[in-house]
Amino acid sequence: MSDFTPVAGLIGGALIGASAVILLACTGRLAGISNIAHGVVDGMLRGKWMESGWRLTFLLGMILSTWAYFKWSGSVVNARQHFPSGLLVLGGLLVGCGTSMGNGCTSGHGVCGLGRMSMRSLVATLCFMGTGGLTVFVMRHVVQG
Repeated sequence: MSDFTPVAGLIGGALIGASAVILLACTGRLAGISNIAHGVVDGMLRGKWMESGWRLTFLLGMILSTWAYFKWSGSVVNARQHFPSGLLVLGGLLVGCGTSMGNGCTSGHGVCGLGRMSMRSLVATLCFMGTGGLTVFVMRHVVQG
């Protein structure tokens, strides 16, 4: 971890927390990205465009703020090009299944749920953080040897 940047991490975490608080205060909704994305697709399929408006705005804000950061900071995205595309697709599908089974994602449970002191979110966060840590250990020390 030669690129450890605690200041950028603190600023990013504060912005994520602030956006979750603002969304909850203004709309009464949680900033769970998987549910926001699901709501966009569901709203569009049902022809309820107005219900998807705030969701689209939130997702667009995430995308544009990321683009702006890389554009103005001069940083470069380091994509993992040596990973097989099939494994990346499989990983994405597994994440989608996991967020559906867990009734939320890291942002919904880890940021919003823990902030509201939800026991269910605490258990969910411990499960996905533990599983993530175990996966990294297995991939780095067992599979790659």
